[in-house]
Amino acid sequence: MTSMGKTRRMLSLGLSGAALAMALAVPAQAGETPAAAPGWQLTPTGTDARFRGLAAVSRNTAWAAGSKGTVLRTTDGGRSWRNVSPPGAAELQFRDVEAFDARRAVVLAIGEGEASRVFRTEDGGASWTESFRNTDPRAFYDCMTFFDHRHGLAMSDPVDGKYRILSTRDGGRSWRVLPDEGMPTALPGEAGFAASGQCLVSSGPRDVWLATGGGATARVLHSADRGMTWTAAESTIPAGDPARGVFALAFRDRTHGIAVGGDYRADRPSQRAAAVTGDGGHSWRQAATPPPAYRSGVAWLPHGGSAALAVGPTGTDLTTDGGHTWRTVDTGSYDTVDCTRDGACWASGEQGRIARLTRG
Repeated sequence: MTSMGKTRRMLSLGLSGAALAMALAVPAQAGETPAAAPGWQLTPTGTDARFRGLAAVSRNTAWAAGSKGTVLRTTDGGRSWRNVSPPGAAELQFRDVEAFDARRAVVLAIGEGEASRVFRTEDGGASWTESFRNTDPRAFYDCMTFFDHRHGLAMSDPVDGKYRILSTRDGGRSWRVLPDEGMPTALPGEAGFAASGQCLVSSGPRDVWLATGGGATARVLHSADRGMTWTAAESTIPAGDPARGVFALAFRDRTHGIAVGGDYRADRPSQRAAAVTGDGGHSWRQAATPPPAYRSGVAWLPHGGSAALAVGPTGTDLTTDGGHTWRTVDTGSYDTVDCTRDGACWASGEQGRIARLTRG
């Protein structure tokens, strides 16, 4: 088996970062016949919607949310997908979905004013309830995250100079805007990116991080009290342009995190497209060998210790050392990636692409 095949097989099995590093280090044996290399396996979705929202629940169950008001759900490991889109939502752009199991999920539609909405289902998408509709024309909601099955947050681009945070305490059935006294002032031109549902992420019962771009510097904001008070830290990912900044975050615990991003324009380079933190986001260090291009999604491998995947329009990259160095392992186009505790990883993107990391 080639070293690439070994790497992908380790990924499909959800093994540790150490095991992945060993697979990369072992050269192919002379005369050895390459085996089928496991990796991303596309699943049949029957749609050309672009899925920037993804919630991986288990090896069997996952939800995807995307353009044209489309929400899909699988309960058989991706062999089939059911269209469970909310009725009358065809004009909406879903960019984030958070799922608790095969029946309960919350989806976020993005856009200015009333285009930003939240829907919730408790019956696998057979019916939906609109639980929030933005009425402030200045607000534009980008992402959401849940700490548990009851407590969650959604974030809007700055309103009156500060990011707006929406909070739920009942699993998304109702929402309220949090006071902004504890929110730092946004930089001129600063905003979030609704690219992968990962510009607002949480770890544990109270910690949450918010990714920014567009301003003079790309920052990561952190709250340790479920969004009431925040601190801001500069990342090493370049900004200074509306198309550049931090697009996605992933934390494996409350201290170790990865940020990815760059410049989403296809004709522009994305140097320093990844950064790491070991202190909960108080400081960030540039990746020694970053991904070679813009990346919009990132996820830690299950039980992988220091292994993670980053995805974007030009490929998938793997790190086995906590985000310090990255290696491209696939060249398919994906916008977001998510992994589950039972060892499954999923990715989704343009033209109805949803894939699962499986054995060959």
